[in-house]
Amino acid sequence: MEKRIVLLNGPSSSGKSTLSGALKALIARELSRTYEVVSVDDFMKTDPMETIYEDDVYEISGDLCARVREAAEACDGVIVDHVITSERIFLQLREAVRAYRLCTVHVTCAPEILARRERERGDRCPGSAASSAEYLYPKEGYDLTVDTGIRTPEENARIILGLLPE
Repeated sequence: MEKRIVLLNGPSSSGKSTLSGALKALIARELSRTYEVVSVDDFMKTDPMETIYEDDVYEISGDLCARVREAAEACDGVIVDHVITSERIFLQLREAVRAYRLCTVHVTCAPEILARRERERGDRCPGSAASSAEYLYPKEGYDLTVDTGIRTPEENARIILGLLPE
């Protein structure tokens, strides 16, 4: 069985963490496989009063990549919940997982939904969702795009499941 790394890349507050959980559960239920979720949020110290810059993410990116490799060795696959805002971070992740099939999923929703979710969660610097949407990298070339504003996490997880071998 070829192990897969599923990259869920989208702006802050786009619903990646909720989608990650739904996808992990669906994979376990439908494919009887164990996927681990590795989230950028596990490595970032966030303060709603501080802006997160690309350099801040790059600083923890090596540790995140190492954790993804460890998880890939221990599990059937990995779901990476990330906000990639530069080529260097994307290339670092792609290089780190070159031994595995990387499936890229762009997670998106309407700007007004991002703004509402950001306000509701209250743990991010105001405007970070819009800013991360603007600078998201890459802009195109994903294996799949899912919209969390028009479909439930379970519906989007089922769409992503199509990228995985049975």
